[in-house]
Amino acid sequence: MQFTTRAILLVVLALIASTPATADEAPSAPERESLADAWWTGPLLAPNASTFPAGHALVESYVFDVNNNGQYDTSGRHGPAAGGHELGSLTYLIYGLTDRVSLGLLPRFFYDEPPGAPNSSSPDLGDLGAQVQVGLTSFHEGSSVPATSLVLGETFPTGRYDRLTNPADALGVGVYSTAFSWYSQDYLWLPNGRILRVRLDLTYAISSSASVVDQSAYGTPSGFRGRAYPGDSFTADAAAEYSLTRNWVLATDLVWVHDSSTRLTGSEPGLGGSALVDTQSGSSEYLAVAPALEYNFSARVGVIFGARIFVAGRNIGSSVTTAAAINMVF
Repeated sequence: MQFTTRAILLVVLALIASTPATADEAPSAPERESLADAWWTGPLLAPNASTFPAGHALVESYVFDVNNNGQYDTSGRHGPAAGGHELGSLTYLIYGLTDRVSLGLLPRFFYDEPPGAPNSSSPDLGDLGAQVQVGLTSFHEGSSVPATSLVLGETFPTGRYDRLTNPADALGVGVYSTAFSWYSQDYLWLPNGRILRVRLDLTYAISSSASVVDQSAYGTPSGFRGRAYPGDSFTADAAAEYSLTRNWVLATDLVWVHDSSTRLTGSEPGLGGSALVDTQSGSSEYLAVAPALEYNFSARVGVIFGARIFVAGRNIGSSVTTAAAINMVF
């Protein structure tokens, strides 16, 4: 009897020792995802605040389709528009000159299909972008300092914009544009242990003026002679990426853009001869979201699919832009 009781007691103690914790006991903390185990492509719109190590390069190529779906008036009311869409591509070619300085080239190509009018004669080069990015701070796990950088960008007027026989061949705006940007990026660990990568990018751009002759990107008719003075612009982009798994990432951007008024001066043919022109487009702005899904094959190669969707605006056309990109680091 004594042997039986002792045997039963030993079995009970063994069962208790092997039983999982009850609801009254504190659960163990979820496993914390490591930075090395999180792979990223990047959101659709907000560029990376981190510069590339010296000798490394990034190639990120986008294809997109801008589908025009309406017009916001000067009071912000949305109404229908004729539609039409524009196909395009944008490629980031970034090279790490030093650990703190990256150089970039951004070629763009477009093909316009306007409503009720001839399409572009062929796909062609738009305005070409170039940039220098200087890293200010780097992210280190356990520190509250995010990665930050300053970017100086220049857009060169390589795309056709005036002297057109087909208005849909206007794939540039004819001006030099200088952009000053501040980028930031941080990593946040959520209560479930997964990583949320966040970015905030701010950009202010100023443009030169351009001589305009005949039909142009500024809506001028044949016989027009004058100049266009695009206004300054400001862009704020807040983005977040949630690491679902090592391969899959949910991403979104929330972007606000304000463009100052563009002035157009000159003369155009009129009934009694030349008519003087001096017009202002008025300032415009829009708010858009860009949800996306990333799949990363490795830490160096990934793809992203998503769309930029206008949700509010003023004095501007609205659109839904579907986009896909592949990101490769060498």
